[in-house]
Amino acid sequence: MDNAWRPKPGDKVVRPKRTKRHRLRRVLGVPALFSAAYGNVGSSIYYALGIVALVAMGATPVALAIAGVLFIATALTYAEGTAMIPEAGGSASFARHGFNEMVGFISGWALMLSYIVTIAISAYTISPYLGHFWAPLKENAAAGTGVSILIIFLLMAINVLGVRESSKVNIIATVIDLATQLSIIIIGFVLVFSVSTLVANMFGEGNWPPSWSQLTGGIPDHWPGLSALIFGIAMASLAFTGVETVSQMAEETKRPEVRAPQTLVLMTVAVLVMFAGISLVALSVMTPQELGDPVNGWAKDPVAGIAAHLPEGVMQTIYMPLVAVLAATILVIATNAGLLGISRLSFSLGSHRQLPSVLSRIHSRYRTPYFSIVLFCTIAALILIPGFFGGDFFESLGALYTFGSLLSFALAHASIVALRIRQPEANRPFRLPLNVRIKGRHIPVTAVVGLIATLAIWVIIIATQPYSRYVGFGWMAVGLVVYYLYRRHEGLPLAQPPPKSTRPPSTE
Repeated sequence: MDNAWRPKPGDKVVRPKRTKRHRLRRVLGVPALFSAAYGNVGSSIYYALGIVALVAMGATPVALAIAGVLFIATALTYAEGTAMIPEAGGSASFARHGFNEMVGFISGWALMLSYIVTIAISAYTISPYLGHFWAPLKENAAAGTGVSILIIFLLMAINVLGVRESSKVNIIATVIDLATQLSIIIIGFVLVFSVSTLVANMFGEGNWPPSWSQLTGGIPDHWPGLSALIFGIAMASLAFTGVETVSQMAEETKRPEVRAPQTLVLMTVAVLVMFAGISLVALSVMTPQELGDPVNGWAKDPVAGIAAHLPEGVMQTIYMPLVAVLAATILVIATNAGLLGISRLSFSLGSHRQLPSVLSRIHSRYRTPYFSIVLFCTIAALILIPGFFGGDFFESLGALYTFGSLLSFALAHASIVALRIRQPEANRPFRLPLNVRIKGRHIPVTAVVGLIATLAIWVIIIATQPYSRYVGFGWMAVGLVVYYLYRRHEGLPLAQPPPKSTRPPSTE
């Protein structure tokens, strides 16, 4: 006889309340993903072009083209990785699955540095372009830096309210920006582009075709020597960073296994076309000295330099203020894209107990990682404090940016190769082409080439840039100490994943 208790009519049954885990909302499509990613990558043309010209001189288009090949390989790697592992974290997630928890943290912590610098450097370069309308923004260090910090905190508030709100802003601004950039390229090629002038600015008068000794040894004021060209390629990688943004937003994307690869392919085409066009037009209207001079030239606002060299009259009247608005718009998008990336990255690291759980805390109403948004916006603003006192720390910020991003890119390539070896039968909605079969495993050629190239460029950066070397390795050391102490405090192994009972992100 079954003596188990059963409820009787009229009895009130009380069931325990289930704890609901708050997750990021899946609300994004290709337009929102593309706008955030292009805002991060495409924005760098407004300052990277001048930095590359300062180093590579007349070889600036060549340096950008070689770096563009690296960008294609990296975008393809992220397309396979994001489709296979559609979660926030990007290269940190790839490395965690491909290797172990500690390697995943190293990749994520390096990327976190590049995101912080992205926020700072993008916001910092908004004011010089807006100086067209109010000169003190370009001429007065305190005024320009103050406005930049204000922009950071304004975007912080928007992102705390939710990614949907900031994505709408991104989409509208990106459409306007792309249209204006394309029109500048078309008008530049129609009205001012000259093959003879381009060749003269690249190699100098009477040096075409250049001899082998000129290509390797350099041509004064025009073509760099081989070592300077290699360093220029390293700095040109600054122009193509930001591809990580799509992966960071995978957990908020509808059907990420399809839409993330679509976005990456679309972004790659757009970025390469825009960078090639603008760099060729720039060297058709300016000498390398004008383009790369940080004091009396256009190194910090190279696109404004193009507008200033258009035919006098209607073209300058229209495009000089238009470029100022254009640059400010896309740089705001870049600042916001960096903010989106780092907040989602910290959410991922905290969720997997690689950092204290406070960084993965999401708001119960807005469903956004508000604590990390506020924290890292504050750090980015603090980085800009030296800007109040003038000085030239702009190039150092660029080199520091590449330290973190290139290290994380190298680990992303290595992780995709490792996953092909360790999990050959795993589902890959997007699969890299051009594979070589080794011991029954299909190894992607583009990932191997990307790994070798990014590591080589990273080594060049740390060997030639003391600020980037010391600050970058200092940042990594601090992160590893925090990681070690936190994991030991929680009783977790350093390399192995935490138990299945890992607590969910806390809410407030």
